[in-house]
Amino acid sequence: MALALLLAGCGKTDTASYRIPKEKDAELPASMTQPASTTPTPADPLVAPPAAAPGGPMAGTAVPTAGGPGLTWTAPAAWQAKPAGAMRKGSFRVTDAAGATADLSITAFPGAVGGELANLNRWRGQVALPPIAASDLAAAATRFTANGLSFTVVDLAGADPANPQRILGGMTPYQDAMWFFKLTGPDALVAQAKPAFLDFLQTVKPVTP
Repeated sequence: MALALLLAGCGKTDTASYRIPKEKDAELPASMTQPASTTPTPADPLVAPPAAAPGGPMAGTAVPTAGGPGLTWTAPAAWQAKPAGAMRKGSFRVTDAAGATADLSITAFPGAVGGELANLNRWRGQVALPPIAASDLAAAATRFTANGLSFTVVDLAGADPANPQRILGGMTPYQDAMWFFKLTGPDALVAQAKPAFLDFLQTVKPVTP
């Protein structure tokens, strides 16, 4: 009987159940528990802060005009005076019979304003001419003295055939300032006005105290 009971016990299969603990999210890598952020945060040391926006338009820089006792002149009767404006000492409109117009400006600035060569090349650039060297200055300008003032005068015909322009320019130093007299306009009109322009420069003189 003991042997029978032993054999019967060996043939019986017991069923056992086991519980497997559920994995907790905290035990998983962070990349598996939440989607990676696509928006960097300011705290991220690898994210550069946004660039600062430009600080608006540049402030205009006023160019001081020469003060103190100045120069006076007598313009041809045919020249029409215009308001001088903030930068000009004088301003005229020159017109021909066909109605074309040129502009005569009179300005003065402290110091040499770069010197004769720099100012001549500035005017050359305004009519599409290349700059010249210092060695060419003597041939490019004429000089005369009137009323105690020494003038340097240039005649610059523009290089643009589609819009031929011309500049007649005169400059003279006076009391630590440089004075500029410039006639700008259509080539033919300015060339026609050249004798009147040269006569006009002859009338420029210091203001009588």
